[in-house]
Amino acid sequence: MPITHTVELIAALTGVLLFRKYRQGNAKYFIYFLIYLTFFDFVCRYTSLVTEDGPLNFLIGTRFEKNHWLSTLFWKIGAIMFFSFYFSKILKNKRFKGIVKYAGYIFLLFSLIYIGLNWEVFFYKFFPVLGVLGAIVIFLCAVFYFIELLQSERILTFYKSLNFYISAAIFIWWLIITPIVFYDVYFTYEIGNSNRDWDFIFLRWQIYMFANIIMYSTFTFALIWCKPEND
Repeated sequence: MPITHTVELIAALTGVLLFRKYRQGNAKYFIYFLIYLTFFDFVCRYTSLVTEDGPLNFLIGTRFEKNHWLSTLFWKIGAIMFFSFYFSKILKNKRFKGIVKYAGYIFLLFSLIYIGLNWEVFFYKFFPVLGVLGAIVIFLCAVFYFIELLQSERILTFYKSLNFYISAAIFIWWLIITPIVFYDVYFTYEIGNSNRDWDFIFLRWQIYMFANIIMYSTFTFALIWCKPEND
């Protein structure tokens, strides 16, 4: 199992084992999200079975041979919608809550329209514009949370807050990853394309790996270290 999937699984299992600790607050939704990520990341690995002698060889040459479509739906759109929902739950300021909520709705609507207009390439490449817009939504969520934290007495005990670690981890992850989306053209699987930049692909893989390790390790630490918050 790749190391990124391992740290992701550890974070999800930690959440399951500590579910009773957080079940009374909004943190339970975050644990559900970790389980969701682990499940769909496992499903995305179906491409390893799409080989000449593999059980899914009937997908060779079809739109579903690669998992760009699934990754776009479950992560680039699904993760943004979750964090929009989650932060609309934990933020106290009504204006902040409203901005985050409607930013999520607008992002979802734009994503569906954009995919519809680019349906053919949806199965063969990622859409940088969705990565950038998704990052904006994430930055809004995290910045609003940090502003609220700085303006409240919770700043005195921020290091005990699960939501602080979640906000910091996703902010840093998207800050690291977002610039890469502009170069995703090198990571496409277009049929007949043999001129891919393998040096960039390897560098991209390394960046994603280290970013994922940092993010999921932070989630695991926070679930163990933090105390349930009174939402």
